[in-house]
Amino acid sequence: MRPLLVLLLAASAARADAFDWYTTPALDKMAEGGKSWKEVKQLTPGMIVDHDRVLPKAGSAFVVVRTSGDRWAKLLVTAAKQKIDADKAVPILLIERFVTYKEGQERQVLVGGSGLSLFSGFRLSLDMGQVVPDALPADVKFVVDGDKVFAEPVGKAKMYIVTKHDESLAPKKADKFVLGDKLEPKHVAGTFKLFDDGRRGGKMTLKVDGESKVAGWYYSDRDGAKYEINGKVGPLPHQVEFTIRLPRTEQSFKGLLFTGDGKAMSGTSRLDGREAAFYAVREE
Repeated sequence: MRPLLVLLLAASAARADAFDWYTTPALDKMAEGGKSWKEVKQLTPGMIVDHDRVLPKAGSAFVVVRTSGDRWAKLLVTAAKQKIDADKAVPILLIERFVTYKEGQERQVLVGGSGLSLFSGFRLSLDMGQVVPDALPADVKFVVDGDKVFAEPVGKAKMYIVTKHDESLAPKKADKFVLGDKLEPKHVAGTFKLFDDGRRGGKMTLKVDGESKVAGWYYSDRDGAKYEINGKVGPLPHQVEFTIRLPRTEQSFKGLLFTGDGKAMSGTSRLDGREAAFYAVREE
């Protein structure tokens, strides 16, 4: 059973930082360029210390792994020691955060977690998000052999340490939204933070064409999954109806854009016959 560690995404959405900007497209771009990281066969404490300031405000080395399951995983790691008693301590690899992305998806998370300590001989499967025994495939192994201390990729996995942060990944500052004197269907367009019945949340981007048709995408806070949006504006210029196409069903929304400043909308949603309330706050 996979750990319920993807729940950390809800918290990270509120405190998004440079680590969060490295989604699957960004990692694909790094792989194509190959200049902002280097492949390592043995990740030593010295290498970790040398690169622990690459990401802004991170204080940990940024490591990327191509897993045995051919997925991208990213980790923030620190070389540390676990105290045994007053006189003894053993080396550990502290994985402060890790995320493994689902293959073929832009930002959907397979597993993730934080605060994981690897002791000597421990093997981590990033495809499962768990420390696993020798009988199961793994991606990273922590080794302590006398004075030699290092983490190494296992099996088909490949490990990279990031040497340079990609500043272009930082979210662009959006132009200030101005409603103007006349409310029009086009003003429904934008990027919104969606809050659905206090149960679900995510980010949605809406576009409105010349015929007042709505199209866009919704990214779930739960696991980063991407879902298609379709709908329409009208008959009032601030009235919008749209559906989010989920894997086995659709969720419909009926909302009204605030006519005073256009910075939010609210209304009702319906999922599997159950009606609830939603609101959305404009981000762009």
